[in-house]
Amino acid sequence: MTEIARTMQAVVMHAPEDYRLEEIDVPTPAADELLIRVEAVGVCASDLKCYHGAAKFWGDENRDRWVQPGITPGHELVGEVVSGSEEALAHHGVQVGDRIACEQIVPCGECMYCQRGWYWMCAPHAMFGFKSYHGAMAEYMIVPALARAHKVSKEIPPHHAAFSEPLSCSLHAVERANLSFDDVVVIAGCGPIGLGAVIGASHKTPKMVIALDFDDDKLALAKKCGADLTLNPSKVDIYEEIRGLTGGYGADVYIECTGHPSAVSQGLNLLRKLGTFVEYSVFKDDVTVDWSIISDDKELDVLGAHLGPNCWPAAIKIIESGVLPMDEICTHQYGLGDVQKALDQVGDSAGSSVKVSIVPGL
Repeated sequence: MTEIARTMQAVVMHAPEDYRLEEIDVPTPAADELLIRVEAVGVCASDLKCYHGAAKFWGDENRDRWVQPGITPGHELVGEVVSGSEEALAHHGVQVGDRIACEQIVPCGECMYCQRGWYWMCAPHAMFGFKSYHGAMAEYMIVPALARAHKVSKEIPPHHAAFSEPLSCSLHAVERANLSFDDVVVIAGCGPIGLGAVIGASHKTPKMVIALDFDDDKLALAKKCGADLTLNPSKVDIYEEIRGLTGGYGADVYIECTGHPSAVSQGLNLLRKLGTFVEYSVFKDDVTVDWSIISDDKELDVLGAHLGPNCWPAAIKIIESGVLPMDEICTHQYGLGDVQKALDQVGDSAGSSVKVSIVPGL
């Protein structure tokens, strides 16, 4: 049985750009809770936006603050179950020693959304690492009864296992697109979410999956993840290329995974009439587009996508299968003491990173 320490290191966010590594007590699980030893946690673009004070998290004149100061961040998590009552273990269907990943949201189970089966849109919207529950940028963390936990093989590296969270999100974006075999699908951005969308779309076997990015190395990785064609907008006219591939009509589906405002109007212009636009990104600032393209010009279906509901088993199965170039996707790992370096690495758009992770054991 794993020995449990009395104190641990944990990152605590006090305010934008004020994240501190602190020594705190290891939490004691309640009767219906599990304690896990964190093995790895991915650093998400939303973590970076929160760190820099985006209004979505910290509020502004138009919205209330959502994130809770004093909480430990980190939601792309995987860990080993080290403690829990028989009740808690049975509830989650696990045993001490199992590796689990948890969905980011901790749904209440009682609001209208939860009652209708839409748990990922839960009204209270408690989230590991942002609101109500401490996240995984720590040596240990609590898994409450309401959490949605999934077992993951211990035969794969922990930072690979933690990729199940962003991959499940990407798969949900692909599910929202409702792809058909005859679709030409364009995916903007080859970061972790974009690569995941490439993986998901290619598993749906549409007519063609096209990946867009300004980084040729990431485009090469997109090819390994299943893209049929990759295009660098700085080197080719992507509008001409895609029109040429589609008889002049345009793409059937566009999935936006960059978080950059320019990629939104790009998608609206790349799509054919009656096409489908899926938006996954979290934006730092407001985005303005010509809405007449959506309505009068093309009558587009514009769909949002949030989290990775009902996609976790598939995401975990794909990662465990060994078909993905996981060492090339999970490029950088840091210890807890280097959380600032990890955040900076995620923010370096010109850098070589794809998925950056924190591994407390380093």
